Amino acid sequence: MQRQDKPLIVQSDRSVFLDTDHPEYEDARDHLARFAELVKSPEHLHTYTITPLSLWNAAASGLSADHIIEKLAQFSRYELPANVVADIRDFVNRYGRVKLLEKGGGLILQCDDSYLSKEIQLHKTVKPFLLGPVTDIELLVRPGTRGHLKQAMIRIGYPVEDLAGYQAGESLAISLRRKCLSGRDFVMRRYQREAIDAFYAGGSAVGGSGVIVLPCGAGKTMVGMGVMEEVGMHTLILVTNIIALRQWRDELLDKTDLNEGLIAEYSGEEKAILPVTISTYQIMTYRRSREEDFIHFPLFNEHPWGLIIYDEVHLLPAPVFRAVAEIQSKRRLGLTATLIREDGKEDNVFSLIGPKRYDVPWKELEAQGWIAQAVCKEIRLPLATESRLDYALAGERRKFTIASINPAKMRVVEKLLEIHHNDSVLIIGQYLEQLEQLAVKFKLDLITGAVPNWKREELYNRFRKGDLKRLVVSKVANFALDLPCANVAIQVSGTFGSRQEEAQRLGRILRPKPGENQATFYTVVTRDTREAEFAMNRQLFLTEQGYHYDIEFWET
Repeated sequence: MQRQDKPLIVQSDRSVFLDTDHPEYEDARDHLARFAELVKSPEHLHTYTITPLSLWNAAASGLSADHIIEKLAQFSRYELPANVVADIRDFVNRYGRVKLLEKGGGLILQCDDSYLSKEIQLHKTVKPFLLGPVTDIELLVRPGTRGHLKQAMIRIGYPVEDLAGYQAGESLAISLRRKCLSGRDFVMRRYQREAIDAFYAGGSAVGGSGVIVLPCGAGKTMVGMGVMEEVGMHTLILVTNIIALRQWRDELLDKTDLNEGLIAEYSGEEKAILPVTISTYQIMTYRRSREEDFIHFPLFNEHPWGLIIYDEVHLLPAPVFRAVAEIQSKRRLGLTATLIREDGKEDNVFSLIGPKRYDVPWKELEAQGWIAQAVCKEIRLPLATESRLDYALAGERRKFTIASINPAKMRVVEKLLEIHHNDSVLIIGQYLEQLEQLAVKFKLDLITGAVPNWKREELYNRFRKGDLKRLVVSKVANFALDLPCANVAIQVSGTFGSRQEEAQRLGRILRPKPGENQATFYTVVTRDTREAEFAMNRQLFLTEQGYHYDIEFWET
């Protein structure tokens, strides 16, 4: 059966094509994003793939196989391939077939039938973490291997639903204020409260671990504080950098009844431990040499934490997974704008932090006014004449650099600054030499990793107050930077095809704005080069979140 009036084509290899010009495109996209991964997003036909992990995350967030199949059938131009229907039922139903339970002071891996139990016992990947059968459907887990077992199980295609519960950490009464210290009223938004409830699950073992996916600017920190109030225990918070650390501390002081004597900083500058301790991924992964251990890993276990929060969990350094695997008895909350990791270790986030518990489309929050309405534009320009010979002779990696620092981009930035002369503009890039040239040419302040933290804060504060209307920033501004007044971003270069980076940079301008609540995100790309190829991958993030991006061809 063929229905030409439908936007989806589902193929037997579990790939899905979505017609972007179809009137039902947006509705189909929003449903598809809950259980499939976007692979390509050219102008007219977007390609998704339905993977086991995408289906397991969907199942963990409450979607049934019937619901997923119903939505695919609703929007599909052709009858669904029988094998795809069977695969969806198989993979979704695998979530929950194997459960991890606490029993008699030990851990039991419980299977839903004896045949699966025998299959798991014999699998060489899982065998090292099991001591043997207890019954025909229950297997005794080797002590201290809870996380490692879950990693092994997802690799053989059986994600574990962990219901073994958590150790009680040291109690700490935390209450959210109704009025911030700054004087503003503080009310948790509906979607933030839904996210908190989905994670906490009434304090039962069904909840207590997992990931909340919300856009930059949507208040993930508020969700974290709400979870802290519900859990009511000593909390370790891990963040991306020292600026984010200080922002978390300031938010906690402003919006909870915690005082400074209860909040500690554990960083390269200060190493204190208090009931609420905030640290950075950088300090946690510090070691004197490759041969030595990570000297700060004991922080995970040397204090009775009842909750560990991983801010920007998609950036959790791979070495930290080793420590996380060994602290599965503590509640774990991941906060992120995207589950995509550049290293492909999404399955480790699922196994060790927990599955996706809650998400909401960016465009839905935009429509409700909680984040700014963003217009995304890609400006494509030719490579400068003086760079063409170097580009032709360069290797592939060097080609990307030459295209990224294309001198012709300087003139594009100049024109955009003229257009947005009354706006608060961030110019963001990857290459320091390029950023230094922009700062000198337009007489602007520049923030890079070499700028001391006190100086960065001074410049950020001047920008927030409106004393500075333009600021040039390197990748140090990608993460956890709160500049609500910024309403224009000009991205002149980036890290290859990083969707993570695109999420963070767009997020810099998504804080709600007074008046029309509008923001503009420009990406300047050298056409017909390696940079343009990588830009297509970065655009996947914008498409995943429902943004259309206009492509303009400029001659400079």
